[in-house]
Parts: sequence; structure tokens; C-alpha cells
Amino acid sequence: MAHHLNYNEQTQRHSFFSVKEKAWHGLGQIVEDHPTSAEAIRYAGLDYTVEKRPLFSNSSSNDLMELANGITFPKIEVPNFFATVRNDNNAVLGVVGKDYEVVQNADAFQFFDAIVGGGDGIKYETAGALGKGERIFITAKLPDYIRVGRQDLIEQYLFLTTSHDGFGSITAAFTPVRIVCNNTLNAAIRNQSNGIKIRHTASANDRLKQAHTLMGISHVVGQELEELFNHWTKVRITDAQVKKLIQVAMAPNKEVISNLELGLVEKLSTTYTNIVDNAYAYAMGNPTQQMETTAGTLFGAYNAITGYYQNVRGFKDVDAKFKSIMDGTAKQRAQVAFDLCGNFARQGADALNLFKN
Repeated sequence: MAHHLNYNEQTQRHSFFSVKEKAWHGLGQIVEDHPTSAEAIRYAGLDYTVEKRPLFSNSSSNDLMELANGITFPKIEVPNFFATVRNDNNAVLGVVGKDYEVVQNADAFQFFDAIVGGGDGIKYETAGALGKGERIFITAKLPDYIRVGRQDLIEQYLFLTTSHDGFGSITAAFTPVRIVCNNTLNAAIRNQSNGIKIRHTASANDRLKQAHTLMGISHVVGQELEELFNHWTKVRITDAQVKKLIQVAMAPNKEVISNLELGLVEKLSTTYTNIVDNAYAYAMGNPTQQMETTAGTLFGAYNAITGYYQNVRGFKDVDAKFKSIMDGTAKQRAQVAFDLCGNFARQGADALNLFKN
């Protein structure tokens, strides 16, 4: 099951919900209106709790404790280690140490509610569970937009994921998504964190309740992105410079950059040159690239890279596309493009002088 969504045998539903639009995997519950946290946790199949239970070790085949129902358990308890278990179906989710603190799914939703005092500002978009329910995720829309120019809006989202298997921290991060072409923008603001991580220790729930901290980060990042992208819409870039930017951003290694610098076109792979040509064609011809904010602008050049992976590049399946955009090659290329655009905005064409004309 490539999507890794949890399938609940009791409810016979996948543990996922989305508002109005089906997700890339086409599974789960689709609802028409943004739900409350209580509704969202139910729609997503996250209305279960997790507890730490003692672990035992076998001593010998003859040294077992047999219960009345015929189930046998070893007599020797494993000190300082516990199993994390779902209380609704007794599924074992992982093994953790004595200091591990379970953060319940309901507490993760309370984190979002606390940002706006339980009001209507936070709108839950998606939520779900992976595997046996050992990892959950939630995305919620913030009430404000990043406005680029007069027409181009970037919605602001908060993303939270946590696990019950002992692997990974509680992670909450700010993520913007461009409405027009639905690109995931993997922008990192200079000297600015765009998220927080909380370890599963005794203070985890207390730290999670400090939701205003992340809201402050999100607000600052959103303001900086709005200022940055609006500045990029005023920075002009020629078609030739867009081609250069794409060539550098799409280069898989330094050897390709070196060959470009030396003009050794014959050493460039067909796969690489096709990627560059297709991304450039998207930059020059796609309708979203002909808007006032994108046509001939640095902002448009950046969106040409992200738009290529979202709308042009072929992937083996939707799962491969999702992974690439969220944490793979597409994300890496978008980050390189973001950095190049930042340098271009400050230095002009000199920022692209990594190879000769």
C-alpha cells in the first residue's frame, strides 16, 4: 500500500479526511465544510488513545505465565522499556524508553485550536494516520494570505506531525501553497526558522500548549515571504537569464555545472537537457507564467521550477510525485532555485555567472 494510510478494520475506512477535494491517493473521507477539531479527529479516524504498556522477555520455554484464556506471557519484565499500544484495537505501534511521553492525537488538535482561542480562524484541511496509526499528520489553513501583486494569493498553512513509535519528534511547521498552480513552496527565509520540534519528554504537552510561539513564527515568516515575493515581481529577468537559472537549479551535481562553464554541451546527458528544455518551455508558455506577477519577473522564474515538478514532470506514480515534492528531488531543486533567485535579486545577472555565456 504505497500511500501508507492506516486502514481501520473496525470502521472499514482509511484514516484520512480532506475538505472538498480528493487527495492524490483518492482515499479517505471528503467533507464539504471545514470541520471543528472534534469533527476532524473523528473524520480522520484519529479518535483513539495510545498508552505505554510494560514489555516482557522470554526466559525459557518452561517458565511462562499462562492466563485463564490460554494466552501466555513471559514472567520477566524488561526494565525501562515499554510498548506503545492503541487502546481501541491493541495494535503495538512501537517500543519506547521510560522517559518517552505519549502525546495524544487530541492534544495535537488542541495545539491548533489554542492559536486562535478555539475560534473559527483555524480551518482544518486534512488529517490522517499512517501505518498502524503510529504516525499522524494534520494540516490547517491560517486566516491570512500572502498577497503577491493584485491577483496572486498564497495561502498559509500549518502542518503538524507526531509519532507514537518512538521515532521522530513532534514537528510543527509553516508551509505556504500557491493557489494558482498549487505548488508547494519550499522557501527558507534567511536566518528564520519556519518550524519547531518537540521531543517526546515529560514537558512535551506543556511545550505543545505554547502555540502562540509558532503562531508568532508563522506570522513573521508570512510577512517576510510576502515582502520578498512582491519584491521579486518587480525584478526583471530576461529569457536567457531564466534559461541559465533553470540550468543551474536543475544541475544534479558540480560536474554538470563545470561542463556548462566550459561549454562542453556534448557531455551533458539527454535526460538533463530534456529537463531543462521542458522547464524552460513551461516558463515561457504556461498560462500561469503569463500573469502580471510572473511574466518576465524573478518571481515567475522561481515558480517555473516549482511548477515544472508539479505540472510537467512525469513520475512513476502519485506516491513518487508526492515524496519528490515534499522531501525529495523536487524539494531540493526548488530550494536551489529559491537561493539563486535571492542572489539574483541582490546581485543581478552576476548571480548567474557560474558558467560562461
